[in-house]
Amino acid sequence: MKNTSLRITLLLLAILFGFVACNNDDDSTTSDDSDSETDTSTVVDVNSSYFTTTDGSVTITTVPCTLSDGTSTDCYQIVTSSIPTDHVVGPWCPDNISDDASAGGIWLEGGEVYDVDGAFVQNMATFYNDTTWQMYDANGDIYVTETEDDCINAANPNVGTAYENFCVECLPTYVTDLTQTWLIPITPIAQANAALFATGPGGPGNTAPSTRGIALNGIEFSAPAPVDNILGAYTLAPFDDAGGHINVNQGYYYHAATGLSTKIEQTDGHSALIGYALDGHGIHEHLDANGNEYTDLDTLLGHTDDTRGYHYHVDYAGNNNFINGLKGAYVVN
Repeated sequence: MKNTSLRITLLLLAILFGFVACNNDDDSTTSDDSDSETDTSTVVDVNSSYFTTTDGSVTITTVPCTLSDGTSTDCYQIVTSSIPTDHVVGPWCPDNISDDASAGGIWLEGGEVYDVDGAFVQNMATFYNDTTWQMYDANGDIYVTETEDDCINAANPNVGTAYENFCVECLPTYVTDLTQTWLIPITPIAQANAALFATGPGGPGNTAPSTRGIALNGIEFSAPAPVDNILGAYTLAPFDDAGGHINVNQGYYYHAATGLSTKIEQTDGHSALIGYALDGHGIHEHLDANGNEYTDLDTLLGHTDDTRGYHYHVDYAGNNNFINGLKGAYVVN
């Protein structure tokens, strides 16, 4: 009897342990496209007081909205002017090949940030190994767009040879009456499957916007600049030192974060907050206060901590990129 009872006890224990093991295996499965084991238990609302509203360049109201996952919630409606008020914009194109870096902006190439000074323009044929590049005349004067029509025509995706070898410079005076309106959920709602920008707006099952987020000064964090198209037309459209330039339809917008816009420093040495993604999660600078990189970022360039919840860190400026996708639900335009 004792042996029979022992066998029954061992059999019951084996069944019990097998059941627990199966449950543990199920818990390890994830369908998150960000490849992240991110803990999203800490949720931090968008803080509207961080935006530059005191000078009237940004106005914020609360409105009802519907998100990409069907959630009905409240959003901040953020209306912004087309030009930032917290830093100088421009210049973009130097006038002569003798000009130093203060006369021009920057260019993003291969992960590096280059000053667009006179020497850069003079050296473009060598830099791109293409003798077609000749953006200056015999006096060293650089060919620069001079009117709003020139700006519009030279920025056209199908720009003709008339603007070949021009430095494209669109000025703030072209967009003085332009405003932009953005809707961002006040409380972020994380999703099991991230919306990856790599698949593009309108891709299969993906309605992710091309805009990545909004800086605290109200300026758009835009999709990567179409550098290949710009260079393919033998034009150069530099960014200013803040990483921005102007399109007459968008106003001024950023293609890189270089540290010149409004930021909220963190008290624990974490990198500063510089804006919010369109899903309401915070966007922070690339490096922490000691100049160190974060090594635990997911494929979206985000991670979680107990203070900030899930949030992103912008890519290096030279990569012509901010973040790689949206972890949370967003307003579908």
